Amino acid sequence: MHETIDAVVEIFSWVGLGAGALLAAAALVMRLLDGTWLPARAVVETEPHGRVVRWFDDDGGVNEAVLTHEQEHAIGDKQMADIFYRRGRRNRMRLTRRSPGVRAVALLAVGLLALGVLAMILSLILIFVRG
Repeated sequence: MHETIDAVVEIFSWVGLGAGALLAAAALVMRLLDGTWLPARAVVETEPHGRVVRWFDDDGGVNEAVLTHEQEHAIGDKQMADIFYRRGRRNRMRLTRRSPGVRAVALLAVGLLALGVLAMILSLILIFVRG
């Protein structure tokens, strides 16, 4: 019985730490590839092909993006919206500064690392309790 518990705890510690480290590295790469997103105030207008937002970027250029269904729902009936646009890319916007995908991978990495650390601590406790 003790051997089974030790094996399970050991597996959780290695898998948690290993997978957590890999996902943390992946989140870092994703964050770097995501680029820089700057805040802007955008005008929301209704067009024949849907609702669009228009804003000025840091170079003074005018940008335009069609809102997705989720973005329309989040903005509601507002005539102005706070958005974030991608520096160096035209007509790219989102409503959050950070990417939800990067956030999800980073949180999963933190959870797995925490699992690995807790399993390692439990393994050490079991060694001293039995010794």
